[in-house]
Amino acid sequence: MQKEQIQEFTRRISQCNRTELTVVTYDILFAYLKDAKTTLEEARSEDYKQSIRMAIKCILELQETLDFSYKLAAELYRIYVYCRELLAAALYKCRKEELEECESLLKKLYESFCEVAKTDTSAPLMQNTQAVYAGYTYGRSDVNENHANESSNRGFLA
Repeated sequence: MQKEQIQEFTRRISQCNRTELTVVTYDILFAYLKDAKTTLEEARSEDYKQSIRMAIKCILELQETLDFSYKLAAELYRIYVYCRELLAAALYKCRKEELEECESLLKKLYESFCEVAKTDTSAPLMQNTQAVYAGYTYGRSDVNENHANESSNRGFLA
């Protein structure tokens, strides 16, 4: 994953609520799957394995956040287990088919979580973070962002 992607995901995580965090986790997972496909085509086996391992960690994170007081959580858990098995098979077979099957299955769930995230109006999970404003100034490839109160104390107070 590129440094810019990591910074973007970090910014999004610092500003999101619980449902949006699930969407961001899916986005990170898809980034790792894309990296895995790229490194497989370029025959970079160590990078391929690392991308698969990180994608599996994302699925584990999705599994750990399930609330089993709902019946749907058990179904989602089974889907996540199946996707982890597909990625494990992709890890030792070095085939693209398992990656694509996993990605297509998770894309359907991702779209559902995106719809739910649109209706979630809860407060962001992280408190005391920098506010980020996207302005009308543009860089070479995208909109420049400004951070408010960059010098303020955001740490723990004793």
